[in-house]
Amino acid sequence: MSNEVSVSSEKVQIWPIMISFLISGFIGMFSETALNIALSDLMEIFHITPSTVQWLTTIYLLTFGILVPVSGFFMKRFTTRQLFVTSLLFSVAGFAAAATAPSFEVLLAARVGQAIGSALLLPLMFNTVLLIFPQEKRGTAMGIVGFVIMSAPAVGPTLAGFITESMSWHWIFWISEPFLILSLLCGLRYMRNVSVITKPKIDVLSVVLSTIGFGGIVFGFSQAGEVLDWTSAPVMIPLIAGSAALCIFSLRQMALKQPVLNLRVFRYPLFTLGILLVILCMMVILASVILLPIYLQEGLGISMILAGLIMMPGGIINGIMSQVTGRLFDWIGPRGPVISGALLMTAVVFLLSRMTADTSPVFVIAMHSFLMMGTAMVMTAAQTNALNQLPHILYPDGTAIMTTLQQVAGAVGTALGMCFLSVGQQAYLAVHEAGADIQAASVAVGTQQAFSFLTLVSAAALVLSLFIKSSKR
Repeated sequence: MSNEVSVSSEKVQIWPIMISFLISGFIGMFSETALNIALSDLMEIFHITPSTVQWLTTIYLLTFGILVPVSGFFMKRFTTRQLFVTSLLFSVAGFAAAATAPSFEVLLAARVGQAIGSALLLPLMFNTVLLIFPQEKRGTAMGIVGFVIMSAPAVGPTLAGFITESMSWHWIFWISEPFLILSLLCGLRYMRNVSVITKPKIDVLSVVLSTIGFGGIVFGFSQAGEVLDWTSAPVMIPLIAGSAALCIFSLRQMALKQPVLNLRVFRYPLFTLGILLVILCMMVILASVILLPIYLQEGLGISMILAGLIMMPGGIINGIMSQVTGRLFDWIGPRGPVISGALLMTAVVFLLSRMTADTSPVFVIAMHSFLMMGTAMVMTAAQTNALNQLPHILYPDGTAIMTTLQQVAGAVGTALGMCFLSVGQQAYLAVHEAGADIQAASVAVGTQQAFSFLTLVSAAALVLSLFIKSSKR
């Protein structure tokens, strides 16, 4: 494939642009999970409680959930180059502030800057890929993007663990900073505007409703995953307020001539089907990423670093399979990869629901690797096929909606996974006397309950996959 394409009468060099996006995208997704490994150290350094330190994760997800839905508006209002540079400036500033943070408050503000950078960058990256690659090459391109997006958060905790143990948590951000600067310089040199700028008027009420809606839902489910009490005010109030605001937001978008987020993308059945598959996959992926380390450490008594190493092969395989699936998509279309991936995912999740306190770590490595292989096949093919259904004018809205719902699905999957884990664990402890192995056994039972729920989620994805059409067009 030629390195140059013509977009809007302007020569665009594809691969320098892709490299700029991939580097910054990797660092952005890496930072989403990398800091989790250092939360215990941060509690001691800043003298804060677990509920306080958790805000470093919550504020990232919350900012992401607020900004991504309106990213479609930004892509219609500003050029590709303007948004790319803005996103990188926020990321560079956020990482620099985090690396030098003298207090928890400064670190929290830095996380907001990092989240703004990623929230602007990811939808822009997907939209740009759709515009600079011809349809027959999009599967390969999306596979490369998937390799970066999926492998970065998977290897983040492991890499961060080594960095933290050998140096300090500050170096998680110092090491990332040169890559962001390199990406920014590359973008300044090669980035071009490839989208159609329509400059729609901003509807302030829509933005407010979107902020309350998506922000409330992401925050509510994030809190549910932390406090494990679905009836508590910190969970119910944001969920109810978010759901109500989201309903009003949706009705308003359908009535506006220039909506902030064009929900008419859901009139395309295969786009909607792809969205549903992506949502179910993200629930399984993010819940598994939380559940398996807990099971390995508390159920099998494995150290944090070793648990991270056990999880790493799956993350790498997920990234590789994203690229392989992309090529398969260009060759045979979406149906084969999606159905095969959903079948593999369902079988593996069912086997994970059979784990006990005596399960071998080798079994976990194998099952997690196969799980990541299956989810990569579904995600890459379903995403690409869904976005291919849309006309060019709806690409910004489609990418914004897909990225937003991935974050929401991740929050929902994590919260429900932790809920089932806790319920199963407490039920076991209630009927067994205290003993040396009782805690490990209770974690194993809770893990079984959580993966039994995820089996149902995977089975739903398998059923939906059967409706994918065989044609790649």
